[in-house]
Amino acid sequence: MKPCCWLPCRVRARRAPRQAAPELPVFLAAARAGRRPDLSGGEPELNKLTVTLLSALASTSVLAGPNDVLHLYNWSGSLSDATIKRFEKSCDCRVVQDFYGDNEEMLAKLSAGAKGYDVVFPSSFVIQPMVKQKLLQPLNKQLIPNLRNVDPAYLNQSYDPGNRYEVPTVLSLTSVGYNDVRLKKLGVDPTSWSVIFDPKVLARIKGKVTVLDSPREVFSAAMFYLGKDPNKATEADYRAAKDVIARAKPYWAAFSNASYLKELAVGNIWVALGYSTEFHQAAEDAKAARRPFKVAMSAQREGNELGVDTMAILASAKRPDLAHKFINFMLDGKNAAELTNLNGATNPVKTAEPFFRADLKANPVVNPTPQTVAKWTVLREQTPKERRLMNRLWTQVKAGH
Repeated sequence: MKPCCWLPCRVRARRAPRQAAPELPVFLAAARAGRRPDLSGGEPELNKLTVTLLSALASTSVLAGPNDVLHLYNWSGSLSDATIKRFEKSCDCRVVQDFYGDNEEMLAKLSAGAKGYDVVFPSSFVIQPMVKQKLLQPLNKQLIPNLRNVDPAYLNQSYDPGNRYEVPTVLSLTSVGYNDVRLKKLGVDPTSWSVIFDPKVLARIKGKVTVLDSPREVFSAAMFYLGKDPNKATEADYRAAKDVIARAKPYWAAFSNASYLKELAVGNIWVALGYSTEFHQAAEDAKAARRPFKVAMSAQREGNELGVDTMAILASAKRPDLAHKFINFMLDGKNAAELTNLNGATNPVKTAEPFFRADLKANPVVNPTPQTVAKWTVLREQTPKERRLMNRLWTQVKAGH
């Protein structure tokens, strides 16, 4: 994997937030454990009640103490209830989650002084801004022995040399999702960016293609198609990519950041430039609806952009001990695999593969070879000049100039 430090925020699958259990009085813990205090009066009964209450207080397995709470600030839908409950059992604590929709929302809230969270899940491109604002604390790697389970290909990236502040947890690929029946019938190859940019190929699927409404994503894909490295792009490369995009645009149905998931799942579009985790959700939806086709996904042989979400501990964390336990827990193979099985995300934990669902284990995007990973690039931060040029060219493309 090629190093760097910028990537756009991801559109996440949504589910209802997990509601934290309310605090229970310690007295109720006795009843929860199957003990019924005798309240009829008299010294013997009071002694029984005293013993019951003391037993409840002494038993941390009945109910975690009020301070044994880990607070997560997380993407919605990223963790299953089963994973959370298993961690709660292992640490004899409670987990309370709050959710955000994108990195900008998360960063704005924390920058404004929000407190009360222990672990946060920033994408790679906001790590350095968070470090500069002193929002993160360095990790104590002695408390994270499972760090050895992480594939070195995903460590020591330029956004956090030496992984001082974070460890990778979820990976998603900007790639191509497609209707397997339609493309096979037409003889269209989804493993090349030509399916998005070559007019000769697009002529066979005109009006059935969508691309992300994101200049950075689309320009980067066009540069891969042209054999260029987006992290080393010159002005001439940007202009060449603009020409490629302009020639392909008449064949596209729309620019879409969200609706492509549904449109793929119902069969209204046949090809989309989007995110691998979204393609996984579209595939699940199509399967549930018993569509006569599968939504598949493919990496492109010219190269792809890789998005990285991480786990980090906030400088204001009240329970860094529990935070380190949680990070170590999530780097265990079985626990890490549950992220992939839930969201179809590529996983940086080497020991997770044996626990993948069979269909995901066979998916070359979710479970890539080292040779494939070597073609994936995490985009660096653009200079202001590059960003202005790209946005100007993007405006011209969308205006038809």
